[in-house]
Amino acid sequence: MNSNLAFDFSVDKANNTITVKREFAAELPLVWDAYTKSEILDQWWAPKPWKARTKTMDFREGGHWHYAMVGPEGEEHWSWIDYQHIQPQQNFKGLDAFVEPDGTLKTDWPRSAWDVTFADKGEVTLVEINISYDDLAQLEATLQMGFKEGLSMAMEGLDELLPSLKK
Repeated sequence: MNSNLAFDFSVDKANNTITVKREFAAELPLVWDAYTKSEILDQWWAPKPWKARTKTMDFREGGHWHYAMVGPEGEEHWSWIDYQHIQPQQNFKGLDAFVEPDGTLKTDWPRSAWDVTFADKGEVTLVEINISYDDLAQLEATLQMGFKEGLSMAMEGLDELLPSLKK
């Protein structure tokens, strides 16, 4: 990873939020595609040796992404994001949840609202993710699952993938 690229992960327990700021060495349209197209997400949206596998994706307001994190032994953890608001190449917002393989919500697992913003910095793109939870228990459960470490590893996977996606 280019050590000059910004990475900040902060937790605000008073407001039940996580904020992640991460730069990528690629222009905004490519980074936007990496976050919004399942064929690219499946290549990086999981910490190695895990893989992401999309079941269905409809990236539009009112659409969703239903995917699994698949482990090296074949274990699966399913998630669902309902896309609520999209401003192309600027921002998208969605409600994230853990689900069963058929899409049924796991009500006893943490649920969060994601607000993902993209900023064009020329050869670098800044992605800022604001994640909010209804209560502190859900935030803490997410952190206990290794969210920070897993997301950091996945983003390093995107760092590795981006050069091969550049045209």
